[in-house]
Amino acid sequence: MSQTVLITGGTGVIGRRLTQLLRQQNYQVSILSRSAKSIPGVTVYQWDVTKGRMDPEAVLTADHIVHLVGEGIADKRWTDTRKDEILSSRTQSSDLLAQTLASQTHHVKSFIGSSAIGYYGGDTGDRPLTETSEGGSDFMAQVVRAWERSEDQVAALGIRTVKFRTGVVLTMDGGALPKLVQPIRLGAGAPLGSGQQYVSWIHIDDLCQLFIQALTDESWQGVYNAVAPTPVTNETMTRAIAQVLHRPLILPNIPTFAIKLMFGELAIVVTGGNYVLNKRIAEETSFQYQYADLRRALEDLLK
Repeated sequence: MSQTVLITGGTGVIGRRLTQLLRQQNYQVSILSRSAKSIPGVTVYQWDVTKGRMDPEAVLTADHIVHLVGEGIADKRWTDTRKDEILSSRTQSSDLLAQTLASQTHHVKSFIGSSAIGYYGGDTGDRPLTETSEGGSDFMAQVVRAWERSEDQVAALGIRTVKFRTGVVLTMDGGALPKLVQPIRLGAGAPLGSGQQYVSWIHIDDLCQLFIQALTDESWQGVYNAVAPTPVTNETMTRAIAQVLHRPLILPNIPTFAIKLMFGELAIVVTGGNYVLNKRIAEETSFQYQYADLRRALEDLLK
């Protein structure tokens, strides 16, 4: 009998691709959504995180939960209101899931939580970071720390919990890559800031396959850095995109001060960088990346 995976944030970019891949592998998929809009082949349950309400049937029918929900980090400028939305969307949703699991008789075997490499801080230079490295102290690090603490409530219920600190997810359906590709296609591409800041990236399909492997392999537990084995600089990534698109890079780097003027505090997402290593995945699991090499990942996404 096929197992059921409940996804929060199932209508987002990662959630949609994960749903496709799960269904290809004969899983049943259900999602928690704010709207009751039907999705072919998927069972949709409603919840309202701000009001602390969810359909308890969602948990009662689930064998596994993948928790992806959260307001986009780079969608809008970081006003105080936006910061509150970014934090609360992550912690309140985890709180609600934990409360519902605690109050129901269920058969949930695993909880796969989303997290982010922002845990280490927005700009950590070229210092290699592993799962045991210290956390940062800036806004993003504070958000991720609170996010992971809220997910720990599920682990406290005795449910096997995995938390993936996800890097920059490469997909043409959203996130950073389309924003990098567009100016390069138009002949106006250039590295951002110094260009030497590291990008710890992962192809969306590798990320989804990590989620799927962690669902059923009971040896997976705790925190993993969900990044490809080879971090690259912003300049290297920009040049690789240009090569795959057969476009020249003729402009000087876009200066850091201009990026800060445009984006305010949010600029750290672009001008900062992290050299994050997938130490636990490489040393403790049998996971095989389909796209360990940046050039191969870009050729797949930009073909």
